[in-house]
Amino acid sequence: MLPAGHPPVQSPKVGVLLVNLGTPDAPTPSAVRRYLKQFLSDRRVVEIPRLVWWPILNLIILNTRPRKSAHAYQQVWTPDGSPLAAITKAQAAALQARLGEGAMVSWAMRYGNPALGDEVKKLKDAGCDRILVAPLYPQYSGATTATVMDALGASLAKMRWQPAVRTLPPYYDDPVHIEALRGDIARQLKGLSFVPEVLLLSFHGMPERTLHLGDPYHCQCQKTARLLGEALKREFPDLRIEVTFQSRFGRAKWLEPATDAVLAAEGAKGTRRLAIAAPGFSADCLETREELAIRGKEQFEEAGGEQFAALDCLNTSEAGMEMLDILIRREIGGWC
Repeated sequence: MLPAGHPPVQSPKVGVLLVNLGTPDAPTPSAVRRYLKQFLSDRRVVEIPRLVWWPILNLIILNTRPRKSAHAYQQVWTPDGSPLAAITKAQAAALQARLGEGAMVSWAMRYGNPALGDEVKKLKDAGCDRILVAPLYPQYSGATTATVMDALGASLAKMRWQPAVRTLPPYYDDPVHIEALRGDIARQLKGLSFVPEVLLLSFHGMPERTLHLGDPYHCQCQKTARLLGEALKREFPDLRIEVTFQSRFGRAKWLEPATDAVLAAEGAKGTRRLAIAAPGFSADCLETREELAIRGKEQFEEAGGEQFAALDCLNTSEAGMEMLDILIRREIGGWC
């Protein structure tokens, strides 16, 4: 029995925090500018010396890019916000329904809202003395997974009474992940009105120097693609599968081949039917729904292609949620 005047004590709970990259609060230049300033100020995202990068970011990029990016967001914005926020929120709700009273599920963005630190605090205040933080990046990169760990550490540093914490490892080659991708992509391919000659597996690009500095991202993308390609070949033996990297930014050399260049080259050399999937993204976002589905289609067709399909990410599909359920239960095992 608590002594008189003792603060209320919550019953111990397990918390699960799904984390994705981030999104502006609105498809407006001012909101995009706030988001880009936070995102591009992260030393892990841009590894250029501050004295060089600060004037480029504040005097050039933040004065030119927000309007262009806001227009792109306007093409894909939903009544529930950006696709990434809406889908991540729906994933958290679907996972909560699966876990039931076994855990309290929340979601956060590394950049923008809801902020990771705020959501960790909310879970702790709700009585979660054990929290699994799950970065929804299948492949590890210093510019993605590591920044989540940085933000998590910063939020814990502000707490007197910290929860016990676990983190979801990268799952790029996990058989559960590969099978989820295989099943969902196969389902979508069979539902198309045409039979693709080529399937592009497009991953988000990174500067090539990150590979030489020891970042495992490129290798993990290639392994995901190889395992997924082998799995799909059993059902689609005539489908040619290629790996590309999208979203180049700046003048530095990035991982290749570039998605936009390959789309144009495929159309120019006679490929008429093409599908594209993004197995490095756990949820559809600006990079998939605008860059691939809209601009990618234009690039392919302008080069001579005729039929194009951008496949959905796992999102809240049955295969995707079953995968998340298994991965999360595995990591909170012994806590519940």
